[in-house]
Amino acid sequence: MQEQLLQTTLTLTPPSAFPSFHGTSPVLVLVANLGSTSFKYRLFDMTDERCLARGSVDRIGAEESSCEVEIGSWSEQQTMPVPDHGVAVAACLEQLTNPEHGVLTDASQVSAIGFKAVHGGRLSGVFAVNDDVLDAMSEMNAAAPAHNPPYIAAMKALRERFPELPLVAAFETDFHRTIPAARREYGIPRQWADEFHIRKHGFHGASHRYIATRSAILLGREDARIISCHLGGSSSLTAIQNGKSVMTTMGMTPQTGLPQNNRVGDFDPFALPLILERTGMSLEEALSHLASHGGLLGLSDHSGDIRDLESAAAEGDENSQLALDVFVQEIRRHLGGMIVALGGVDAIVFTGGIGEKGAAIRAGVCSDLQELGIVIDANANHAVSGEVTIHAQESRTQLWVIPTNEEVIVARQCVDLLKS
Repeated sequence: MQEQLLQTTLTLTPPSAFPSFHGTSPVLVLVANLGSTSFKYRLFDMTDERCLARGSVDRIGAEESSCEVEIGSWSEQQTMPVPDHGVAVAACLEQLTNPEHGVLTDASQVSAIGFKAVHGGRLSGVFAVNDDVLDAMSEMNAAAPAHNPPYIAAMKALRERFPELPLVAAFETDFHRTIPAARREYGIPRQWADEFHIRKHGFHGASHRYIATRSAILLGREDARIISCHLGGSSSLTAIQNGKSVMTTMGMTPQTGLPQNNRVGDFDPFALPLILERTGMSLEEALSHLASHGGLLGLSDHSGDIRDLESAAAEGDENSQLALDVFVQEIRRHLGGMIVALGGVDAIVFTGGIGEKGAAIRAGVCSDLQELGIVIDANANHAVSGEVTIHAQESRTQLWVIPTNEEVIVARQCVDLLKS
């Protein structure tokens, strides 16, 4: 049992312990996580799910981009021009095949590159990247403008440069396909829903899937009712029953649900005509503003970073305190709905940067819920390190902090696809 409770952590294997590429070859999967101006990766040996290397490229498209790589005990940081995501992925492969420190002798040793893809609209699942997948993603560019275009560009560049290397798109929406229709559909004309694929697709699927899998082990049961709280720069909650998603906070796009660091969250669309009339903005300009100057940034008029808001609030900044309060209250609003949908809750799990490090946010979310059987242990909550429980002895609901591992989920999905 003790072995089961060990946390799944990211451990970088030292170069001397790298598996031999002769005889029985390991399944090496490179997992790519792209933002609008960033690229992060991890290389896994899926024979035992060890992380062999990780790296990142930031400020893509700027005159100078920051490139970092860590392989075992060796690490390197450098700046270089990286004009687009295709160049970033190519730079990653060059790092991994570095003659002196690299873990690969050739890029062909990679069994697949897995992409934590965001929105495929009519496609949701795990797919080998082909023209149809790229077309489906392109159709959703308007719904995921910060995510889909860079993924498409990187996939196209890699297909051209490494035509024999399998590319896999693991869509974030896949985990939420089990949500019942009554919790997925909007009150819009049926034709719009069917023709334009407008429904609550949900996101952060890899993170919520990891929490579902890991929680089942920790609780020792597959049928547990779990609420996964992925809280970070981008946040969402998901209700999980029998290991499956049955309700989530994000909808058609990643802009909805909880207020994000700089994205609006839930918002009445009929406020838009008033905004357009009073500001003179076009619809495109207003939507862009809501997606970049909304959320916690908009509420505080100061910052979208929880750490900045907590510091400013402690010094008496009322707008920063308001942003924190709105964030907590929106989490609690959705949490209550999910407890009703599940008919109770066995465990609430906090994950993501804020979920793992935000003691004050966790305390606010769980405060005064004794009547629901939810009681947080203040001392445990302020002494969190790694994977740990934070509920009081009298709490009927277990409260956990579990660091997520989205990348290993994508790597597992790649292996499953390769085997199929």
